[in-house]
Amino acid sequence: MKKIAEKITNNSVIVLVISLLLFIVSIFGYVNTRVNYDILVYLPDTIETIKGENILTDEFGLGSYAFVMTNDKDSEQILALEDKIKDIKDVKEVCSVADVLGTTIPYDMLPDEIQDKLYNDNETVIFVTFNGSTSEDSTIDAVRSLREVVKDANKVSSMTAMVIDTMDLSNSELVAYVSIAVIFCLLILLATTDSYIIPFLLLGNIGIAIIYNMGSNYFLGNISYITKSISAVLQLGVTTDFSIFLYHKYEDSKKKIKDKKKAMADAIVQTFKSILGSSLTTFAGFLALCTMDLLLGKDIGIVMAKGVLCGLICVVTIFPSFLLIFDKQIEKTKHKVLLPKFEKLPKFIISKQKFILIAFILLMIPAYIGNSNYDVYYKLDESLPKDLAFNVANNDLAKKFGITSPEIIIMDKNVSSSDIESLTDELKSVEGIDLVLSPSEFVNNGLETIIPDNLQEILNNDKYQLVLTNSTYEIASDDLNNQLATVNKIVHKYNKKAIVAGEGALMKDLITIADHDFNMVNYTSLAVIFIIMVLVLKSLSLPIVLSLVIEFAIFVNMSIAYYTGTSLPFIASIVVGTIQLGATIDYAILMSTKYIEERQKSANKQKCMEETLKFTIPSIITSALCFFAATASVGFYTKIDMIGSICNLLARGSLISMISVIFILPSLLMLCDKIILKNKNVKKEGK
Repeated sequence: MKKIAEKITNNSVIVLVISLLLFIVSIFGYVNTRVNYDILVYLPDTIETIKGENILTDEFGLGSYAFVMTNDKDSEQILALEDKIKDIKDVKEVCSVADVLGTTIPYDMLPDEIQDKLYNDNETVIFVTFNGSTSEDSTIDAVRSLREVVKDANKVSSMTAMVIDTMDLSNSELVAYVSIAVIFCLLILLATTDSYIIPFLLLGNIGIAIIYNMGSNYFLGNISYITKSISAVLQLGVTTDFSIFLYHKYEDSKKKIKDKKKAMADAIVQTFKSILGSSLTTFAGFLALCTMDLLLGKDIGIVMAKGVLCGLICVVTIFPSFLLIFDKQIEKTKHKVLLPKFEKLPKFIISKQKFILIAFILLMIPAYIGNSNYDVYYKLDESLPKDLAFNVANNDLAKKFGITSPEIIIMDKNVSSSDIESLTDELKSVEGIDLVLSPSEFVNNGLETIIPDNLQEILNNDKYQLVLTNSTYEIASDDLNNQLATVNKIVHKYNKKAIVAGEGALMKDLITIADHDFNMVNYTSLAVIFIIMVLVLKSLSLPIVLSLVIEFAIFVNMSIAYYTGTSLPFIASIVVGTIQLGATIDYAILMSTKYIEERQKSANKQKCMEETLKFTIPSIITSALCFFAATASVGFYTKIDMIGSICNLLARGSLISMISVIFILPSLLMLCDKIILKNKNVKKEGK
């Protein structure tokens, strides 16, 4: 490492030139990385509902569809609008009551339950299908064009419409909240560092690392909008302390070594050794998200782990070059650090050791209860503003036409007509289902001769036949999930290979998978980070103490949602604990390693802890405040609750972890002093 460090310091200009070239390439990768705004595509391909969606897409062209509400009541006007819709690229089929009855047959010919879903006194519903799936670019373009043809986005209800509104809102917010995060971090760094130039160099270095990370996402094919929205600010918050550490080591080395390049080489070596362990724990914490069955975890985990790696590399290559080139300017702009020295706080913490331990034990109980019982929501549209066009359209469709949770049952073609008829009758008796539409329904009502070919093609092909249902229950509700379980039992009596597909069925699977992922990710991240700490710290007892403190901080953070009655989006409940653990365990590692160093010099553990706190508190506070500023800015600004909740929880979690490490960890370290320091070359405590 020493030879590499010397090459970096002796070729600082070349390093910056290479970094600039890589920066340009990364910009290209960043701009050309596709962003996915549909969470449901991250469900594993092995589940039945995804198989069903694939059948609907490949066999029927029903991978995506839309309901259009039009004020036109006259059949001729409706058919004229349909012709315009058919001209839109990638629209597959268009049908409405006007297609079924034409311009001469009265609407009263249709059964009442079908009439209610197709038209009312004021509006008529047109059903549109598309060639592509919900989040394909072709479908997105088609729905945008559909909104233009209809001339009112509030009249188009579709999953793709939600994707579009999410995309537009997310893109409109990104620059604003990243800018706010940078400004707040800049202010914190100006107050906590001793030069006016350092914060700009530090943020410049992190900015380059962020672009490298985002640019390299090009090779992943695509990333989720959640990953795109939080990765930059998380990387900023997590890796800031790496750069601060290098700067402090460089300043220390300059006092011992007159040659600045040699001093920097020494600082690089020391920094790399010191932050390698903590960066590995953070890296592993993010990678633990890859164990999720919901592939969104893999998406976030890989990008954030990659961000830690990019941050580490840039800290020991680009940032040293910045410091050497701008060394004179740094010296000229030195100022007094505005952060207090906390001279009295260490003595207070040590003197209140027993009280702190009692408080810790007492708080653990309500924290654990709250962490286990907070409310989680799964309905994707709940995380978005109610005034978005797709939300308005969905609510109108449910209110005016009762179309709340449409589902599609895929049956084998060889299931007999009599069985389909029996199935239809059974489904009609299920509480909450107000419409069942199958080929037999048209036969029984004498409508088979007037059904247009395109509608027949939607319900039948050579391999499968479809039964359409509508539920009055909301998607992702317990009532709908119980109803779907009942429907599945009924359907499988007639066809064991039948699949119940649709948004409601997808959300039911999402809930099941998310519940499994919550436990899997938490256990995996804790286990992996624990193993790394054992290897890095060469101790079994110390990682237990450190993990206990951070897990307590996570419990407190998540329990606040329970005690304040806040409902959290499901993805926040899964990823926040893992990210908080990986990002803030560094605080605990820093303090514990410093304490061991001090105990190797002195037998007085109180005195050693006092010195430890004086040394580590400023670093921990600076790191935590930067993490808080980066994440809180997003949580404060964004209107997307899926993103806002994650960032607000992480912002709050960084402060809770900071307080826990500063106040609780010292007491635990002193309490477990003999166990932790067993087999360590330390001074024995005096009587």
